[in-house]
Amino acid sequence: MRNKNWKQILLFLLPVLTLFVVYFVYPLGFVFVTSLTKWNGIGSMEFIGLDNYIDLFGDATFRLSLRNNILWALIRAFIHIPMAAGMAMILARKPLGWKTTRTIIFLPNVISQVALAMMWLAIYNAEFGILNSLLEGIGLSHLAQNWLGNTTTALPAVIVQQVFYIGYFMIVILASRMGISDTYYEAAEIDGANILQQELHITIPMLRGILITTMTLALAYGMRHFESTYLMTNGGPAHSTSVLGILLFRDMGALKYGEANAIGSILIIFGGVTIAIIRWLFSRNDSASDAAQ
Repeated sequence: MRNKNWKQILLFLLPVLTLFVVYFVYPLGFVFVTSLTKWNGIGSMEFIGLDNYIDLFGDATFRLSLRNNILWALIRAFIHIPMAAGMAMILARKPLGWKTTRTIIFLPNVISQVALAMMWLAIYNAEFGILNSLLEGIGLSHLAQNWLGNTTTALPAVIVQQVFYIGYFMIVILASRMGISDTYYEAAEIDGANILQQELHITIPMLRGILITTMTLALAYGMRHFESTYLMTNGGPAHSTSVLGILLFRDMGALKYGEANAIGSILIIFGGVTIAIIRWLFSRNDSASDAAQ
């Protein structure tokens, strides 16, 4: 039945819809339209159709950067989130010192990304870095190397310094876990279920919705990754750690706004498709996940 108060509802939503159109729909449309042009950001636009996209997909550096973005997204979703969920489950049982541990794990999330990147640059330093010194100290000096200057180790090194900062998602999952009634676990314990069985058959199913939500956010963060890689390697060596954000930043610096917006459009499309697929795979036929939609 048609709502008789539709005019009042529309009037109520008008400010939000206006802001949504002005600050999201219009900029998004502008990015897609200008991606079809050759434009330096100042002069007139020259319509060139799909040439920017064709040139990008013909560029080996772009394809490598796109692969790295997808890799970042998958690692954040399927390694970062399970680690955060596992730690949240442990802390939810309130072991000795759990509040202090929670604070320590969350602490990196309140520190600037620049500061963290500089710290890891010092750790990975080929001559004076803590990592190489530690390897030499335990008799594994043959493993010491220039971690950020080697095309084989640079990308894993940058990923490692990000994937272990699980504090933000751990807190989100922990908050949901603390909302599960203890009666479920008490009943399961009476029936003879051990801790692992309780987590597998009670905690995970009841946290499915929030896990899907955090995985979606992690995928989004992975697809838009930029800061730490730019600060630590600037996409090197030999573009091995390059991501789309770095290519976009360079094109904007070179006043290639048409190509930069084409990269942004591809990033939006691939990110949206990847997130939609993951959510579909985990959300289908699951009523508990509907709340996360």
